[in-house]
Amino acid sequence: MLNTAANLERFTPDFSATYQQKLSTPAEAAASVQSGDHLCFPICAGEPTLLVQALAERMHELEGVVVNQQHHLNPAYFTPEARPHIRVNSWFTSGVSRKGVQAGWADFVPNYFHEVPKLLRDYWPIDVLGTVVSPMDEHGYFTCSLSVAYTMEALKKAKNVIVQVNPSAPRTHGNCHIHISQIDHIIECSEPLVELAIPLITAVEEAIGGHIAALIKDGSTLQLGIGGIPNAVCKALLNKKDLGIHTEMITDGMVDLMVSGAVNNAQKTIHRGKTIGTFALGTRRLYEFMNENPMIEMHPVDYTNDPYVIGQNENMVSINATIEVDLLGQCASESIGTMHWSGTGGQADFVRGANISKGGQSFITLGSTAKAGTVSKIVPTLQPGAVVTTNKNDVDHVVTEFGVAKLRGKTARDRALALIEIAHPDFRDELRSAAKAMHRI
Repeated sequence: MLNTAANLERFTPDFSATYQQKLSTPAEAAASVQSGDHLCFPICAGEPTLLVQALAERMHELEGVVVNQQHHLNPAYFTPEARPHIRVNSWFTSGVSRKGVQAGWADFVPNYFHEVPKLLRDYWPIDVLGTVVSPMDEHGYFTCSLSVAYTMEALKKAKNVIVQVNPSAPRTHGNCHIHISQIDHIIECSEPLVELAIPLITAVEEAIGGHIAALIKDGSTLQLGIGGIPNAVCKALLNKKDLGIHTEMITDGMVDLMVSGAVNNAQKTIHRGKTIGTFALGTRRLYEFMNENPMIEMHPVDYTNDPYVIGQNENMVSINATIEVDLLGQCASESIGTMHWSGTGGQADFVRGANISKGGQSFITLGSTAKAGTVSKIVPTLQPGAVVTTNKNDVDHVVTEFGVAKLRGKTARDRALALIEIAHPDFRDELRSAAKAMHRI
């Protein structure tokens, strides 16, 4: 039978009345939050901004509300005074939540990104889920759009589901659909989606991108993080062929690779023909490209970031940034000494996945210096209290603007020598002396 309009009308219920019944103002939705509730908001662009603002406005009516979230965007309740009313558990600290975590009036939860759904399932109560969604289709389904990650797990557990419908939110494919029957409150939002501007690529970042691109073979599958170095890598890969993408974050640089034809996912081992991600953050161009794009699928993070799933992709390439690397290859990517900065995120997930992969490679990147060239970021030992994100047993390549140090399978002596060679020339003698004092060389 052909899917004519008449036939679809016979089999598709009209959900418009249900939609109108659940339609709420932000204040009405926020009023459904009770003292002691545990809330969950998605990562980045999935944060329901109108609900968050309305919740902050009635903050003093509440006691003991807990918000679980990775990478907060809205600073509405990030003040010391808010803590008795709304306490924040950050799963990955952003520029908004960093000050609160460092000062102790917000908290953070150590985690591997791929385990967040399990941690929510096993350890944290979820009373309220709030999320941004794309508009409802004729079958009554919304999509989680730009932020799937742990949203689908929270949906299973939440007693109160609040969605913020944004007509600009792209409708995405994959395991990311929410039916209207699962929703308690609908907020309509016409505000622009949060965007991340594309930064200019520095000379240091361009050099690092070139070093990495030279080692990536046609037909490889890519994971890239955020920032100037991943953007530089994308730029340097535009002439490659038959690349694939299996990543956590989808970015504007990946759009360039897909539009140019460098990425067609034709040689991927799993999900052939598809770009796989769990959240996206970028410009309006990215969001429009993702809308109803059958080449892109969004899946929960316990699938996309599972090292054993990642490792099924042959020639998997992982590219992530760090803050500091010691001469053994330990990478501190989430703290500066004892000062908390971000989180583990998916770095360890993808490094381990690339190690499992047949022909896989992982690259940890950093500029060679900080503080206007006065401090080396390759150091004899990490600062006291520094958090090791990628450990010595997992690290594969470390890359600065001065080259690539291949560490996996190498002795401690060979690692030290290789890292010294890619340190800034101003610090190499100092590093050699320190390595000798530690009996490394």
